[in-house]
Amino acid sequence: MNWKFWQKNKDAKPGKKKTKSREWFDAILFAVIAATIIRVFFIEAYTIPTASMERSLLVGDFLFVSKVNYGARIPMTPVAFPFAHHTMPITGTKAYWEGVKWDFHRLPGLSDIKRNDVVVFNYPQGDTVAVEYQDQDYYQMVRSLGWKQVNSQFTIISRPVDKRENYIKRCIGIAGDTISMKNALVYLNGKADPLKNTGQISYEVVFKTTDVNFKVFEDIGFNVSDEISAMNQNTYQFTGTAGMMDQVRKLDFVQSVHEMTEPAGKKDPDIFPFDPNRNWNVDNFGPIIIPKKGWTVKLDSATMPLYERSIRIYEGNKVEKSGKGWLINGVAADSYTFKMNYYWMMGDNRHRSADSRYWGFVPEDHIVGKALFIWMSYDTNGSFFSKIRWNRLFRGIN
Repeated sequence: MNWKFWQKNKDAKPGKKKTKSREWFDAILFAVIAATIIRVFFIEAYTIPTASMERSLLVGDFLFVSKVNYGARIPMTPVAFPFAHHTMPITGTKAYWEGVKWDFHRLPGLSDIKRNDVVVFNYPQGDTVAVEYQDQDYYQMVRSLGWKQVNSQFTIISRPVDKRENYIKRCIGIAGDTISMKNALVYLNGKADPLKNTGQISYEVVFKTTDVNFKVFEDIGFNVSDEISAMNQNTYQFTGTAGMMDQVRKLDFVQSVHEMTEPAGKKDPDIFPFDPNRNWNVDNFGPIIIPKKGWTVKLDSATMPLYERSIRIYEGNKVEKSGKGWLINGVAADSYTFKMNYYWMMGDNRHRSADSRYWGFVPEDHIVGKALFIWMSYDTNGSFFSKIRWNRLFRGIN
């Protein structure tokens, strides 16, 4: 043994032992860092707040969403408070700092987005928000009340892409597809694409009598208080799937069942692209070509209402009208080549969903991840013993 080495270590003072508070701090710091890495790059939990995806997903479903399937998005606003999305829970202030911003990059994924995938994404029109009415679409408020009134009455803020509200919808069309809708039926690249088994719309149901036992509809699967409403003495509006409505038709006290759709040609000013020359509505619109990376579109009065926001806001160009033509970043242009892929998202509950029909395309840099499975489902309206929907636990999402 080296005597000098032994003597040196013998005389060395022992390291200072960590205090309990320091041990707790280190453990909590490690847990926060580990959890942040997992939720940013691998998997994250979400909850369903609205009925836009019923009956595929119910209000109170808790989901795990994979960041790996499409490739994890590198944080674009990296300096943020852990586990807070865009707003601090108590103070209501921003939960992120925009002093550091990174360009959009995504790690390699297991697959591309496919048609009919259930996808979580950042709300495209969430770039501008009225703080006092954050659950309202700012641009719809402007169309309704006027820019001056909205901006003078409310506090208006902007949000970076990755701090916009999270939405969940079904991907109906991918980049390069042509989509349209006729009498509530989607057409994809010219072919009819019917609703899935869990998809639902509104129906008009006429009864033969006023003496109706609505318990029958509960047995079929309707939430009577939410999905059935009176229109007049014998006529009711139902929201249900095609299969559920087939059961309704077979009831001896039912006179007729008809789909309730907006007629073609009836204009809805809140339907994308908000063009006065297009008489589109929630059940009848298109055709629309979904932009694809590398696709070049001619710029004219027919295409600009559809693609101007994508060119200006999502792809970051300065767009100006110049006489009969357009300037992009100060240069005259009669065409534009897209830098990103885009998607068309719609809710399965077609008449209760704010989706691409109301705000257009979802850019690829807004994609968060793919919904995998339900790990918990909680029914706030259920009785004490039935608040947990046991039959939905660990159910995959199709």
